[in-house]
Amino acid sequence: MDPASRKNLEQIWRREADTMLALAADPTHWESPTAAGHWQVRDVIAHMADTTAVYLNSFAAARGKADAVGPLNVRDMARIMDEDALTLRNVTQDELLARLRGLLDEILQVTGELTDTEWTELLVPHKYMGPVPACFLPICQVLDYIVHTWDIREGLDDCHALNADAADVLVPVCFLMWQNTSDTTGTEPFTIGIRVTTGPNAGTTRADVTSDGITFTPGPVDDQHTVLEFDPASLVLAAFGRANTGTCRGDQQLAGRFLNLFYRI
Repeated sequence: MDPASRKNLEQIWRREADTMLALAADPTHWESPTAAGHWQVRDVIAHMADTTAVYLNSFAAARGKADAVGPLNVRDMARIMDEDALTLRNVTQDELLARLRGLLDEILQVTGELTDTEWTELLVPHKYMGPVPACFLPICQVLDYIVHTWDIREGLDDCHALNADAADVLVPVCFLMWQNTSDTTGTEPFTIGIRVTTGPNAGTTRADVTSDGITFTPGPVDDQHTVLEFDPASLVLAAFGRANTGTCRGDQQLAGRFLNLFYRI
């Protein structure tokens, strides 16, 4: 969220968006399956167009120029986004791609005009999470383009890998994702270590789990009997529910308890 990271974030955003749009522009790909559940490539593009329009409304609402939507229940997020994406199946490939390109240009301009102070201090209404710092919405855009481009490539059955800078930039977001998509109701307290092995965000984090939720604390995990290890890409794929990845050093059962706490959004 540091304003100093804005240029790097925008470069990744533009590149991943260009890659997704290029993949989706191939007529033979339009109705191909993806790794995003039952979505086809056209549904991913519809989802990106829909969420970008929602984010633009959120920025307008933060300026007093539109009415805020929500916040709705995060548990309903996947269902509502699915319904919204599928309603656009009657839109042609050319029209939907052009719509997304236009919305992408617009949101890049809106976020580019934010001052460094507004980047972290302007509160913008998120449809599901309520008021969030303005920088949260471009970060959500970046993660959507990264993860859903992976989904498209996976559905095309290509051998592929996440770009290093894309995986690296999402490492901190993974912990935020886990924290907000966990169901720890009735969970007996336990602690587990997490190690990210490479990249600028490499390091160790302690995860304390209680029935009230999960607290992630960066720091040593040498005192933990069980540690989950991830490289940046495998952490992203695990946190976003795309693959069962990671290396368990210690109690496999405890690792399983942790990894099964989360639901998809």
